[in-house]
Amino acid sequence: MNLQNKYFVLRHGQTIHQTKLKNTVYGWPDDNPPCGLTKYGREEIKKSVKKLKKKDIDLIFCSDARRTKETAEIVAKELDLRVSYDERLRDVNWGIYQGKSALRAWAYYKNPKLRFKKAPPKGESWDEVRDRMLSIFKELEQKYNGKNILIISHGDPLWLLEGWIKGRSENQLLKQKFTGKMIKTGEVRKLQ
Repeated sequence: MNLQNKYFVLRHGQTIHQTKLKNTVYGWPDDNPPCGLTKYGREEIKKSVKKLKKKDIDLIFCSDARRTKETAEIVAKELDLRVSYDERLRDVNWGIYQGKSALRAWAYYKNPKLRFKKAPPKGESWDEVRDRMLSIFKELEQKYNGKNILIISHGDPLWLLEGWIKGRSENQLLKQKFTGKMIKTGEVRKLQ
């Protein structure tokens, strides 16, 4: 894929959903009260900033959830940049399963592949998440040229965006998701 800009993605730092609430679905658009970074999560992002300083980032676009905002504040301060927040970069909306057991949410699907097309009640499908991520991505491609752009978001939205850019099939995406090759908290990846 021939892109106008270079894109880097960063998943927010660790939150209690990677520790105490590991098997609990995030609220949407955020937990109530909003979920922030753990001490370890802030340290992850400080390490990521060291890598990002070498990338000559021009612009930062970020989800408007607290955990991503806290991530962006650390990065922006170190890189001396402004952050543009966009709700299209939010995490997946699990609808009626927000705040509930992840096992219960996944039990709604007999086959994980159904998650691409079928949204949980009052939620959204992975295809819908990918489409909103692509809407901002395509907008950035039209608006900018020759920029190094950082996108700060969440695991599944970044996985779906990266999969689209790299032309991965649904089966390839599922293999990546369930073999532990997803973007980790605090991880920076280049998209091309």
